[in-house]
Amino acid sequence: MQNLKTLLCSAFGLTANRSYRVLKETRGSPDCDMCCCLFIQTLIHLLKGNIGTGLLGLPLAVKNAGLVLGPVSLLCMGIVAIHCMRLLVKCSNRLSERVNRPFLSYGEAVFTGMENVSWLRRLAPWGRWMVNLFLIITQLGFCCVYFVFLSDNIKQVVEAANATTWDCQVDHANQTALAGTSFDSRIYMLFFLPAFILLVFTPNLKYMAPLSLLANLVMCCSLVLIYYYSLTNIELPINLPLVGKAKDYPLFFGMAIFAFEGIGVVLPLENKMQKPEGFGRVLYTGMGVVTFLYISLGTVGYLCFGDTIAGSITLNLPNCWMYQIVKLLYSFGIFITFALQFYVPAEILIPPVVDRVSGHRRRIAVGLLMRALLVIFTCCLAVLIPELDLVISLVGSVSSSFLALIFPPLLEMLTFHTDGLSPLVITKNVIISGVGLIGFATGTYSAIMELIIRNNPPHSHNLSPSYMLQ
Repeated sequence: MQNLKTLLCSAFGLTANRSYRVLKETRGSPDCDMCCCLFIQTLIHLLKGNIGTGLLGLPLAVKNAGLVLGPVSLLCMGIVAIHCMRLLVKCSNRLSERVNRPFLSYGEAVFTGMENVSWLRRLAPWGRWMVNLFLIITQLGFCCVYFVFLSDNIKQVVEAANATTWDCQVDHANQTALAGTSFDSRIYMLFFLPAFILLVFTPNLKYMAPLSLLANLVMCCSLVLIYYYSLTNIELPINLPLVGKAKDYPLFFGMAIFAFEGIGVVLPLENKMQKPEGFGRVLYTGMGVVTFLYISLGTVGYLCFGDTIAGSITLNLPNCWMYQIVKLLYSFGIFITFALQFYVPAEILIPPVVDRVSGHRRRIAVGLLMRALLVIFTCCLAVLIPELDLVISLVGSVSSSFLALIFPPLLEMLTFHTDGLSPLVITKNVIISGVGLIGFATGTYSAIMELIIRNNPPHSHNLSPSYMLQ
């Protein structure tokens, strides 16, 4: 099995330079222009690793929490998420020094941290296994979200094509009016399945680099247009609840932590820096931008569409060609990004199976078969849970809460327990991990219960707008 850091570096277009920290003392001071270039490159990769479909679901998350409580909660969650990312980097650096290694992945850091405590040493392999398990769940969960996102958005574009015009007048009652025969969104998922399978057959992600760059550009353009429409179509006066219902707040937590779960790319990015000690500046700058985007789009999206907001704000855009093209462009970006999200779990799960097969051709065939089966598995999960907001909330609650909130504070206590942590630091870590556990339990329960309610036929007339738009 390849090192997780190498996989993540490849997935995000990074170079796996394991020996840099060993060699940096002999290479001399890097040129300032090179430092600036690497700073910008690392910053872009950090933004790329945190901005995706989760951003588009935040207006609905703000609705679940309330117009005031939602943005305030996003700000608090952003601060805590950044703090946990910084904790992970600090712990990895300290542990790598202890074991005399240039780099430790997330799982290796947890493994080494548990070995650092005598009574946990025997359980250390389980710690690494748990981190990799939640990483796989998270990445495959992203893939499920992409299936649902593409099916919902392409369904709207295709089925409203005959009624689509260049007139972008606002109709808050029904932003995209479907015309003609309407097919279930699951049909569209099955339609995309062969395309996704062929996409993940790409032998090396370097061949995806041009398409990945194009995908990033079109997604940025789409976001600009979404911001423009939302800001210019806010209706006054605003009569939206400042605080949402208590029963909906766990759904907010799941969607928000799903959006903030970019902690898996932090260690590979930090190791790529020519001056790793300067990664804090990249982290605070990048995550500051991310937090601003999350709060601003979540707030203006909810202000614009109110109670009709869907699981993705793109589903609320008007039935005109300019914004239908926005859906197509963002869908293209998400389609290409699928290969990047799929890469990590595939390279963790497939090699152990391929190694059991003899013969070059058989190994290739088994590898392709396993990739196809993994894509089919994610498609089946998406078919079972076709509600975009619930998929996001469920994935966020189940796995992202562990990776982003629960593990990093615990790892700090394992790493520095011999240094005499202050009671304040211990209390802080226990509170953060406790909040993560509560969010995991309540968010998972609420998402599952809401899924049961929405799929209960006697109550089908009470379905929420985010479901009806699918």
